[in-house]
Amino acid sequence: MKTKLTVNNNGSLKIEGEFIIVDPMGNEYNLQGREVVSICRCGLSQNKPFCDGSHKGHFEHNAVAFELPPRKV
Repeated sequence: MKTKLTVNNNGSLKIEGEFIIVDPMGNEYNLQGREVVSICRCGLSQNKPFCDGSHKGHFEHNAVAFELPPRKV
């Protein structure tokens, strides 16, 4: 399955598919075989970088897809 990242309204980034997540040193998080995780966007999670639902009622963002400007060369 192709990796899919969903920007949720008022919440996390949901990652689905086959992927790895690493820290700045390249160390891999042990995802225990999960194929779906949610990443914190609000900064309130006690389980960063993963979402723990702390954003509820404290973070607003309506996710609407748009086209990025052309890449800089």
